[in-house]
Amino acid sequence: MENQSKAEAYKPQPTPKEWLLIEKMLMETHREQKKTRRWGIFFKILVFVYIFAALMVFRVGSQLGVPATIGKDHVAVVPVNGVIADGEEASANAIVTGLRKAFEAENSKAVLLAINSPGGSPVQSGYVNDEIYRLKALHPDKKVYAAISDLGASGAYYIAVAADQIYADKASLVGSIGVTAAGFGFVGLMNKLGIERRAYTSGEHKGFLDPFAPEQEGEVAFWNSVLGATHQQFIDVVKKGRGDRLQSNQADLFSGLIWNGEQALELGLVDGLGSAGYVARDVIGVEEMVDYGVRPNPLQRVIEQLGVSIGEGISQTATAEAPMTLH
Repeated sequence: MENQSKAEAYKPQPTPKEWLLIEKMLMETHREQKKTRRWGIFFKILVFVYIFAALMVFRVGSQLGVPATIGKDHVAVVPVNGVIADGEEASANAIVTGLRKAFEAENSKAVLLAINSPGGSPVQSGYVNDEIYRLKALHPDKKVYAAISDLGASGAYYIAVAADQIYADKASLVGSIGVTAAGFGFVGLMNKLGIERRAYTSGEHKGFLDPFAPEQEGEVAFWNSVLGATHQQFIDVVKKGRGDRLQSNQADLFSGLIWNGEQALELGLVDGLGSAGYVARDVIGVEEMVDYGVRPNPLQRVIEQLGVSIGEGISQTATAEAPMTLH
């Protein structure tokens, strides 16, 4: 103990210069800590301001989404734009929500479907078609019109036939009453590359239409029967909506062909030629048009632009067999 005390007594002490250096290092460390805290506070405030601004944009956007003309007599427009599929702008949920608001609006004198779509899911299209008939029964005083601009094909026409009248431009593309499901077969390529397919399933047809295995005649026949049954559903819906206006002597009417507006008029697929504005002004007799379309809110758009939705595609596996579509 005595030797230890003597060693500590003779331990060299820092010189004044070393004390200054230590003090400088401590001061610098303190400044860096303060700077780090300031930046941390700054970024927290920035995030708060961003969230607040996004919420304000959403709120203002929602308020601006209520047109000033909604208190006057108007035609309620429900757009059907793009591919009709779940998660898209023209999903059944979006279209149906717009339709319900359009029918329930006290000053809407008619409902106008503004269509520009190549079609899509038969399920989504059928959902909208059924809902139009349901809403028409609840609101018998409001007629439904459809106005096709560039394209009103397959699933889009499936929706249009629920309207009381359909209009199109003379150059619009109308029809394509059919069902498709397409894919690829890779068996020959795999044989050339010496790739062996290994698939383990439970159930005789669980590997149904596997693109990496040879086609089975029975499975192909079964799939064609499913497509045929869905096609017949489409035909029945068109006949229900258009009735005796269709030219029944046209053998290729339901073949999947597509016609321009003038040809569609001759075939009874549409009732007249004209734009959405023409239908509102000259057919319905009300010039004011109000858009009842349901679209992503501004906050959602901002979030998507920041890349939050990038991961949506990661979970989707690439399959060679495409789903059934009215397209």
